[in-house]
Amino acid sequence: MDNQLQAWSQQLQPWAWNLLVVATAIILGFVVRLIIAGILLFYKSTKDYSLFRSVITHLSKPLNYFVPLLMIDFMLPLLLLSKSIITPIDRITNILVIVAFAGLLINSIRIFEDYIYHQYDITQEDNLKGRKVRTQLIFIRKVLILIIVVVSIAIILLSFSSVRKIGAGLLTGVGIGGIILGIAAQKPLGNLLAGMQIAFTQPIRIDDVLVVEGEWGRVEEITLTYVVLAIWDQRRLVLPITYFTEKPFQNWTRTTSQILGTVFLYVDYTFPVDLLREELTRLLKTTKWWDKRVGVLQVTDSKPDTIEIRALMSARNSSDAFDLRCYIRENLLKFIVTHTPQSLPQKRYKGFDEAINSQIIAEKRIGQQPEPEKKS
Repeated sequence: MDNQLQAWSQQLQPWAWNLLVVATAIILGFVVRLIIAGILLFYKSTKDYSLFRSVITHLSKPLNYFVPLLMIDFMLPLLLLSKSIITPIDRITNILVIVAFAGLLINSIRIFEDYIYHQYDITQEDNLKGRKVRTQLIFIRKVLILIIVVVSIAIILLSFSSVRKIGAGLLTGVGIGGIILGIAAQKPLGNLLAGMQIAFTQPIRIDDVLVVEGEWGRVEEITLTYVVLAIWDQRRLVLPITYFTEKPFQNWTRTTSQILGTVFLYVDYTFPVDLLREELTRLLKTTKWWDKRVGVLQVTDSKPDTIEIRALMSARNSSDAFDLRCYIRENLLKFIVTHTPQSLPQKRYKGFDEAINSQIIAEKRIGQQPEPEKKS
């Protein structure tokens, strides 16, 4: 085959042969790109997961660059050019192939990530295991991408002879350089170690509900250096990743998303508690937010002027619990106002109480006096 190609090259002018080789490489790359684009267009309309669709989706773009560059790299030896021209072209082509291959590897990680996401769906109600796996996978992906980038840069630099000579000379000062680098990299390494600790011990996970710095929100993103918390009012709280290994915080979904909610009411001592207890049971049975685990009403405290009533109820998650508490609070207040308005909190003044007591005593005395004798 090589002899035949060499014979063909001798039959054409050098410029014509070079043009033919470059055109062939470009055409082959373009044909492969069209095939990939056609397959992608065919599978684009499908919404269900498929491994083949994931491969095409994530590898189509890097293959658009990698395949033509690889074709050009294979055909460079066939070009009829002088060594002074072919050497820099060959080096540039090799560097571009390495970069394109690195992009191919990075996108290959996305294929594996898609497969894991399909196996562990966090949109389900009970998604604890899925959130655990996703948190670990995100961290592993970021570490692998970092390794691929570093190795690719190292391979590119080592392809230059001058860089290799500099590296050999620097080995003599590696001890001092290592100390300086260690001091300078303390914080980044601390972040990396904190990230590894979080990924595998998992005090927090993706989509966990946290209360941090007095803010309620969900874990939206975990990187090698920081964590993004999506606050309920659409703000974003960005915290260093070391925060979650050094400071206390609340995690409402550590083992389960189920949670208890409370509603406190304050009413007069004359209030019929049993009546309100029956109303709470009726309300809980009519709402979708109650998960039917806990639903009780108790008198939890007594104040000088009022008694404290606590309604305790359970929900599937913190969002449902908030809606359930608001619903129960509103309707219990409506029930009290409608059926027993006289039992709303009342402020009794000392003078008023004394007047009432004096009136009661006077009435008792009048009732105890003997009736006057009737004259005949």
